[in-house]
Amino acid sequence: MPENTPPKVSVLVPIYNVERFLVECLDSLVAQTFGDFEVICVNDGSTDGSRDIIVSYVEKDTRFRLIDKTNSGYGASMNRGLDAAVGTYIAILESDDFYAPETLERLVGTLEEYDAQVVKANCYYYWPGPPVKNVLYGLVVRGQTGRLVNPQEERDIFYQTPAVWGAIYRRDFLVDNDIRFNETPGASYQDTSFNFKVWVNATRAVFLREAFVHYRQDNVNSSVKSPGKVYCVCDEYAEMERYLASRPESAPDWLLAVKAKMKFSTYLWNYERLADEFQLEFMQRMSAELNDELEQGHLDWQMFEEWNKEELASILQSPEAYHQRRLSAGNRSKFGKALHFLRTGGVPLLFKVLVNKYAQRP
Repeated sequence: MPENTPPKVSVLVPIYNVERFLVECLDSLVAQTFGDFEVICVNDGSTDGSRDIIVSYVEKDTRFRLIDKTNSGYGASMNRGLDAAVGTYIAILESDDFYAPETLERLVGTLEEYDAQVVKANCYYYWPGPPVKNVLYGLVVRGQTGRLVNPQEERDIFYQTPAVWGAIYRRDFLVDNDIRFNETPGASYQDTSFNFKVWVNATRAVFLREAFVHYRQDNVNSSVKSPGKVYCVCDEYAEMERYLASRPESAPDWLLAVKAKMKFSTYLWNYERLADEFQLEFMQRMSAELNDELEQGHLDWQMFEEWNKEELASILQSPEAYHQRRLSAGNRSKFGKALHFLRTGGVPLLFKVLVNKYAQRP
């Protein structure tokens, strides 16, 4: 690559106190079969040895760059990375995860083959063991893989898991549509509004059945017991609503209905994860926001499955009664909870719950 020629890909790596995992992450970038990239390591005020590790890569590989900032959270780190990036494409790798060697080669190749705005693949849930486990996890809809997809027409895409790190994006697509991260404290749910903005604007997306990112499960830090994180998911939906309000031409009725259905599913998922002492208060907040959606005409009952309609009606009518029913003896049992998850979100939600519980086993 000629000197001063911008790299094809800018890989953003947000970093905060991950010295245990960082070498494996950065080594996976060095090992890529595609070499035309830069790595922007954004150090969010780490207090462990993370910065020293970054410096060691910067000193031996000119593709690595270090940005130091005071601790202000994941969203702010990602936006600093976006501002610093000069590549044609943007990729994101979390600092406790790692890439398969062919990741960038396959993502870039697919994006260019289809002239797409975004390419997204599946991932592996990874446990280092012993024994090492890699469990394929479907981030994308199987029937939509291997072809160009227009999210404005195939709208199930909006309900996919909002992971941003299994994808590659055209940088000009992100810039032209002001697609950035919500700068809230910590690292909770900020991929939710970013992912939504991507699908609001994308008309040329490609999904791959292959998995490339090894998504680490032995570093799962549950937020359910943190009072400061109870309403972080609500901040993301407020950001979605701000974004749509700033672009009324990009907010047709169908999109507002999709956003309302997303809110129902995401809030219910968050409610299930919360510690007992926060659940009722959150359910009351959820009910109030969904009633607002109803009054604005954004709730389209025809978009909900039968089991969802029952849950939604109950939450709208009385969040207290809904919560009490969830605390009943039947729902406290493992079987009762399984039925609840199945009724609420079908097999995909039940699978996610089971995988997350398995991930936390010693």
